[in-house]
Parts: sequence; structure tokens; C-alpha cells
Amino acid sequence: MGHSHTHDGSNTPLEYQSEIGRLNIVGFWIFLGAEIALFSTLFATYFALFNQTADGPLPGDMFKVEGVLIMTFLLLISSFTSGIAIHELRRHNMKGVFIWTIITLLLGAGFVGYEVYEFVEYVHEGATLQTSAFWSAFFVLAGTHGLHVSIGIAWISLILIQVKKRGLTPQTATKLFISSLYWHFLDVVWIFIFTGVYLMGMVL
Repeated sequence: MGHSHTHDGSNTPLEYQSEIGRLNIVGFWIFLGAEIALFSTLFATYFALFNQTADGPLPGDMFKVEGVLIMTFLLLISSFTSGIAIHELRRHNMKGVFIWTIITLLLGAGFVGYEVYEFVEYVHEGATLQTSAFWSAFFVLAGTHGLHVSIGIAWISLILIQVKKRGLTPQTATKLFISSLYWHFLDVVWIFIFTGVYLMGMVL
């Protein structure tokens, strides 16, 4: 039934069954390379300005371990549920894809909600973009990541609407797979923020 002997539907994952799907996945890896460059620049800026706290509050006084652990837990679990959704995709189980993807989105929304709450707390305690070079770098780095998670939630929601209309096709499967790669990437970036920003900020 497949388009070629090498990419028939028997053992090739749905997202790799079309030429366009395979090219889109390769293209997305290139896009992730640009994203890595963006976050690397933001991390480099943050570390360069780490001691530039001026007269503002110190990160050790502001960062609360409970909040950071809650956000980390939410995002790590969402990465796991995203992986289960792709496993269900491989089994052509549309219901499973929906359930696990929606759980992923809810966990992601919880993460963003908690981050916004945390930012508001910081501002109330005197840490804003204008407070010092350090806090500017912190808000830009953490805020850029949070924005990416928010975009991911909206994007994956739109993909789910497409899947509902068209079913699990090579095209919709490719989109689901690529969005899952994006989600895992944001999880990896958060691990660096968790260790390099929050944990170091609490210690130093």
C-alpha cells in the first residue's frame, strides 16, 4: 500500500511515511539548532551579568526551592506524558494520543501559571527588569522560555484540532511528532535554567 518498498506502512512510523514528513522533521532539527543558539546567547548574557545585582535583591533571597521544584516537576512529567502520546501515535491509538497530549498541555499550563505567579511575587518584592542587569537577564531568559512553552501549548492545541478533523494521517502524525520534539527541547532548556539559574542562585 505504501509509496515505496522502503517506506511502506508495515514498520515505518506514520510520521516518516511521507517524503514531506521526513523533510519537515529534518527541517525542524535545523530550527532547533537556531533555538539552541538563541538560548545559549541568553545563558551567556545571564552568566556575564550574574554579579551585577546593583542595589537590588539577591537571587538567594528571592528564589524559593519549593516553587522551582513544583515547576520542574510539572515540566518533567509533561515531557514524560508527551512521550506516551507519541507511543500511542505509533500504536495508531487516536484516543490515547488525545488523552496524553491534553494531560501534557494541562501540565504545561500549570508550569506557565506558576511561573507568572512567581514573576509577580518577585516584582512585589522589588525585583523587576529595571532593578539591575542581573534581574533583566533573569527575566529575559526565564521569560523567553516561558513564552516558548506558551507558544507550544497553543501550537499543539491547534494540531489536536487538525487531528480531530483529519484523523491520524502521515501529515498529522508528523506535526504531532515535531511538536513533541519541541516540547522535549523546552524540557532540556528548563533543566539548564533549573541548575544554572535557580540552584546556583540559591547557593551563591
